[in-house]
This record gives sequence, structure tokens and C-alpha cells, in this order.
Amino acid sequence: MSETPSDKPLVASCEPTVLTLEPGIYWWCACGRSKEQPFCDGSHEITDIKPVKLRIADTREVALCNCKHSGGRPYCDGTHHTMKPVSSP
Repeated sequence: MSETPSDKPLVASCEPTVLTLEPGIYWWCACGRSKEQPFCDGSHEITDIKPVKLRIADTREVALCNCKHSGGRPYCDGTHHTMKPVSSP
């Protein structure tokens, strides 16, 4: 089976987004196509990739992955050091 653009996420950025999140539920963009990185804006609808639900119980600082290839998604694990940015289709 050959890979199509909808099979793999785009690299949105080669650095994480570090921010403080309040308690709540967030949807992390896993496809790399959202214009609201690192959060989902529904752009994944043209792909087979679904966003990741992120539950935050207490206010805390997080580093969210933007390369979309982290082994600890949605959190950054440094994988972006080996990635190259890819333009949106």
C-alpha cells in the first residue's frame, strides 16, 4: 500500500509550543495542518489523522509537540531535532 499525504502528519514547526494551560480539555493537532497550532481547527478532515484529546487537571506549563512525530504525543520529546519543516499542501 502506498503512502498518500493523508497518511503522514506535516511538520508544523521544528520547536515545541510552550504555554500554561488552565484545567480543561484540549484537542492537540496531530496532522500538522491546523492554522491554530498546536491545537486542532478541523483541518484534519482531509486526512486519516485524528486529533489527540488532552486533559489538563491543574494549571501547568506544557511543551506541546509541533513536529507531530513525538513518541510522547502530544508532549514534545525532542524528536523535532531530527525533523525538517514541510509546507502545507
